[in-house]
Amino acid sequence: MTSDAEGIRLQKVLAAAGVGSRRASEELIAAGRVTVDGRVAQLGARVDPLTAVIHIDGDWVVVRDDLVHLALNKPRGVLSAMSDSRGRPTIADLLGDRPERLFHVGRLDADSEGLLLLTNDGDLAHRLMHPSFGVTKTYLATVPGPVGKEVGRRLRAGVELDDGPVTVDAFRVVQAQGKQAIVEVVLHEGRKHIVRRLLAEVGHPVSRLVRTRIGPVHLGGQRAGTLRPLTRAELADLHRLAESAPR
Repeated sequence: MTSDAEGIRLQKVLAAAGVGSRRASEELIAAGRVTVDGRVAQLGARVDPLTAVIHIDGDWVVVRDDLVHLALNKPRGVLSAMSDSRGRPTIADLLGDRPERLFHVGRLDADSEGLLLLTNDGDLAHRLMHPSFGVTKTYLATVPGPVGKEVGRRLRAGVELDDGPVTVDAFRVVQAQGKQAIVEVVLHEGRKHIVRRLLAEVGHPVSRLVRTRIGPVHLGGQRAGTLRPLTRAELADLHRLAESAPR
């Protein structure tokens, strides 16, 4: 918090961040539910939105209006890159004329589809990608069927690949129809082509792969090629996880 002569009134900052009206924000402060830089805030407090770390009920609140956090449903055939020397489609082509320099959190190969996170919050992006963060990612894979129960048991027990063992966090058959099946794979690995290599190793090579979830962020019914801002709840959950990762 800053001195009385500096900064912006906290309730104004909260209202601008979409927490609620100034009156509602004042009620949150009066109830002791708002902290700034780890201390319970008082009515009349002033803050610098560029540096203050603000939580409500322990959940981080984005108050900087220059930070962008987006969910992208990447279509098949688009590279997880901002440019390509060979002129192939990239995620930059889906951003329009956005002025921010955005980072993509994690990657999807060109033949895979689904959820990517984009942000200009470099610290958050770095911490989410840190190996010790271990964010879980959920995929739907179309594979040859049928898929026997032993496949799930083997994946949960661990499979040895050429660059080391892999164990999934969860596995289930979502749909089985004739000689084709759709399976859901949840894991926190970030190695290249890990889902494709893993399923090929157990005899079920992938013909289509869609990432549906990264940590608390769901793809849902978002159309391919579209962007949406993350919700306050998603950002709070992501930041809570990121706070447990080393800097």
